[in-house]
Amino acid sequence: MPDKTTLLVEDHAILRDGLRLLLERNGGFEIVAETDNGHDAVALAVKHSPELILTDISMPGKNGTETIPLIRNRLPDAKIIVLTMHRTEEYVRACLAAGANGYVLKEDSQVELLSAIEKVFSGQTYLSSGICNHVVSGFLTNKQATTKTLDEPVSWDLLTLREREVLKLVAEGRRNREIAAFLSISVKTVEKHRAGVMKKLGANNVSELTAFAIRKGLISSD
Repeated sequence: MPDKTTLLVEDHAILRDGLRLLLERNGGFEIVAETDNGHDAVALAVKHSPELILTDISMPGKNGTETIPLIRNRLPDAKIIVLTMHRTEEYVRACLAAGANGYVLKEDSQVELLSAIEKVFSGQTYLSSGICNHVVSGFLTNKQATTKTLDEPVSWDLLTLREREVLKLVAEGRRNREIAAFLSISVKTVEKHRAGVMKKLGANNVSELTAFAIRKGLISSD
């Protein structure tokens, strides 16, 4: 059988090199293009019409949840597998709803990634073994998401620039100490901003903040 034409979308060059070597070493794949951002991913997908697309979520420009539907609309038969560090329900649901065929964690083994590719090409939807079973069953049985929808236009306008920065970093899974170091502010100030974001958005937990951030397209590169 001819090799599966493949597009790699990953903003970390070392990981992208590793993926290329893995696929080439195992055979059956032809890497037709690579990129480190979502904007170019769409253009390259249209140009090369790859059969397989491996993509991250957090990238410069367009993030994965924005990129996937744009590619899906142009290449309805392509197999799209998300390869990411994010394991929360909001990310899984957002990617599958956008049109992904599979969701694999970067901490998974090479064997699992190859198995995921094999399964999606056989017509199955593949979700990493590291993702909770209730997330899998909840999505595949089309149950309504339990996360409430916040009043986005009004809530977004209430946030200050700093609060938006904190929201984005929280959604990326950063801890308060990491956020403080990244923004050059104290941990107490981060806690204050975080509490302000929760109050203004009417959110009860981090999952609701993450879901809001995903819908607003706030997720950026790591």
